[in-house]
Amino acid sequence: MPDFLNSSFCWVMTGGFLLSCIIEAMLIPRPVLRRPLRSWLLHAGAWLFSVALLYGMTGRPYFSAVNVLALWLLIVLVSNSKYHSLREPFVCADFEYFSDAVRFPRLYLPFFGIGKTIVLALAFVGYLACGLYFEASASDALSTAAMALVGASLLLVIGAMKPLQPTYDASLDLRRWGMAASLWTYFCAARRKVPLDTLHSPFANNAHAIASPCDIALPDLVSVQSESFFDIRRLWPGIREQVLSQYDVLRNEARVHGRLKVAAWGANTVRTEFAFLTGIAGDTLGVHRFNPYRHLARQGLPSIAAEMKRRGYRTVCVHPYAGSFYGRDRVLPALGFDEFIDVRSFNDGQKAGPFIGDCAVADKIIELLDDSARTQPLYIHAVTMENHGPLHLEQVEAAELPNWFDRPLLDGMRDLAPYLRHLSNADRMLGKLREYLLVSPTSTGLCFFGDHVPILPQVYTALGAPDGDTDYFIWSNQARSSNAPRTMAVEQLAKAFVEQSVSTRSSVRKANRAQTVTHD
Repeated sequence: MPDFLNSSFCWVMTGGFLLSCIIEAMLIPRPVLRRPLRSWLLHAGAWLFSVALLYGMTGRPYFSAVNVLALWLLIVLVSNSKYHSLREPFVCADFEYFSDAVRFPRLYLPFFGIGKTIVLALAFVGYLACGLYFEASASDALSTAAMALVGASLLLVIGAMKPLQPTYDASLDLRRWGMAASLWTYFCAARRKVPLDTLHSPFANNAHAIASPCDIALPDLVSVQSESFFDIRRLWPGIREQVLSQYDVLRNEARVHGRLKVAAWGANTVRTEFAFLTGIAGDTLGVHRFNPYRHLARQGLPSIAAEMKRRGYRTVCVHPYAGSFYGRDRVLPALGFDEFIDVRSFNDGQKAGPFIGDCAVADKIIELLDDSARTQPLYIHAVTMENHGPLHLEQVEAAELPNWFDRPLLDGMRDLAPYLRHLSNADRMLGKLREYLLVSPTSTGLCFFGDHVPILPQVYTALGAPDGDTDYFIWSNQARSSNAPRTMAVEQLAKAFVEQSVSTRSSVRKANRAQTVTHD
């Protein structure tokens, strides 16, 4: 049996644990030192378990400890970068993004810092080579590691005997417990099944089904979730009004319009997407609010798509990006979509910047609606991609700026120009849809909304940050009106959309009948 207490492994573990606490103190927001004892036990247990596992494989105590510290430092740096951009620290669900960063590097690495990523990667490779070459392997590594794993497991069991009670306010839980205890608590919560009867959807069991008169033809329905869309003109008066001229027309003709309280800030589109499709508020999801597509949505839940399918609609989702991103290729069929159209149905010539343009999405929607061979009404949900960041990688020529601005930009506002270039294309998309639908003989309802505000930290430093609300409208090609703005939560929007579309069709049919009777 090894002399465990006198081994270098023991001293490395103690010193490494203290260093892990110092690294944790770099977090924003910073965790407090006075925290429950069980959160310290979870931190110590996770540290000991990780190092012991690596030590058992390599037999090198310093090498093992430094590797775990390097990973811990990476998590802290990623958390701070995320908090800077999204106002939320690293949570357990974010581990999935490490593999996504390899599969879709443009979406993630620029926010962390490409230079920082390269330096860390090279330093880590150099350290691996030096550590394995210069540090000798201990002869008693396996037995020492086994004892350490037993001790670590005991710390974790004691720390988890009285589970911490999360608020699922990630910043608050991080401050109260520290990163390790927060990750552990969220990980355990994510593995517990959520009773579906606790999730209140307006589409559940048809308990609140929106009735439509049986003699009224079903209208086509189109919902468009626009990437990073909000009316940024309210943030700075130097933005030209005509940037969103088509949006203004549709909003003024809309049955309902206003500000939309969404489930995400700057990113995490699927939070808003899930809330819209299911009508389930994010604050009722517990730990699944951070990524409802990872586990929860794959069970199959009530949704607007499932409800429309029950009514006889063909349901289609259009998203011009990789279908495997966020697991949409599995989630969306589980939520009731008959067909999922991803980036494979588009081509590079349809890009506007690095991603497929919004006007190409409009063309795809029109193509689906214009299919003369179809025998069912259509519900189409489109999730655009064009205005996805990182916007700071894009360049805009000075000659283009007068298209969107009527005065010089302030310091720190450079990223606003590429955002407005893409925003104006979202406006063109709306113009194409309106032009087509106004001459279409088929009654069609259009719901348009933004998923979250964009990531523009330097712009917000210069102008002040928005409150996080986006904008929406519900429009019909059969009846247009101008109503006072109405603020709505995103989980209420799909139900309101169906109600407005059905009531519009019903009122138009009644008006037509009244005119016929009067004429006779």
